[in-house]
Amino acid sequence: MNKKIAIPLENDYLCSHFGHCQQFAIVDTEAGQIMKIEKVTPPEHVPGLYPRWVAQFGVTDVIVGGIGQHAITLFNTENINVHVGAPVLRTEELVIQFLSGKLILMENSCGHDNQIGHGHHHEHGHS
Repeated sequence: MNKKIAIPLENDYLCSHFGHCQQFAIVDTEAGQIMKIEKVTPPEHVPGLYPRWVAQFGVTDVIVGGIGQHAITLFNTENINVHVGAPVLRTEELVIQFLSGKLILMENSCGHDNQIGHGHHHEHGHS
């Protein structure tokens, strides 16, 4: 299955706090391979804007370190899977691990609320 993956970036690495990123990597994949990586600069951060903005690129999945519950809900409304708690790595490494089912997701690094496991989607064995 082809996926289009969004990753929030800071200095070409995963930005540990979704709403504070400098850019997003939009990664096109086919048959488990990276086909294209495009870096786009988001508009000024306004709560609730980024999920809708990212959705316009046809994204199927977003890989994040930390993210608030409201943003997770908005992504889910756009039929985008949210993979929370990813390590701070470069885009290519994150996507390769994700596509091979080897991406290890930890606790949400966002401090917006104190619930453990809020909105985590641990879907491994991606196809």
